[in-house]
Amino acid sequence: MSQALTKSPKHCGKQGLNIDKLYKKLFYAFSTFLLSILSLIFLVWLILHPTKPDFSLREADIYQLNLSATPHLLNSSIQLTLFSKNPNKKVGIYYDDLQVYASYKGQQITVNTPLPPFYQGHEDSNLLTASLVGAGLPVAPSFGYEVGRDQTAGKLVLSLKVNGRLQWKVGTWVSGRYRINVNCIAVMPFGPTIPSGPLSSKQGTQCSTTV
Repeated sequence: MSQALTKSPKHCGKQGLNIDKLYKKLFYAFSTFLLSILSLIFLVWLILHPTKPDFSLREADIYQLNLSATPHLLNSSIQLTLFSKNPNKKVGIYYDDLQVYASYKGQQITVNTPLPPFYQGHEDSNLLTASLVGAGLPVAPSFGYEVGRDQTAGKLVLSLKVNGRLQWKVGTWVSGRYRINVNCIAVMPFGPTIPSGPLSSKQGTQCSTTV
């Protein structure tokens, strides 16, 4: 006669407890590992703490700003020079997808002009130049009136904008891509007499930068 082997409820209960303990140990080990990684990343960030780059407008020249009466289409030509500096002592910066354009009273008056990608080392600086143009760009009917008001006031105010992406570099590690937006204000003397040369701004204004 064969004898059937059976497990007591007490034995099954102990096995269930062992499995629960194993899951808890794995959960605590994973949580500890994840917390250590996050703490290390936070510590590195606190030590390095990348500072956003500095941009300033060195020079802006308007060579053309012609408006046709009907329809309201604008032809423009602007040359600008920007100064860019990486203030970080231990962090490099990669720039790419940079696009530059000019706007007046909230209206874009040139097409987007790309800048080549570049790397900026620790505390390095660069001069960036761009030729901005617009051919037959539609503008609001009030554009000519606004320019006339600025001429009466004796100054023309333009916004020169740079949009793109950047990445932080620490040693061999490179971060993900972050959006960067730069806005520079150019104030140009603009009296009742049209000058023979271009309208120029050379006051070296600081630009606002967001990352």
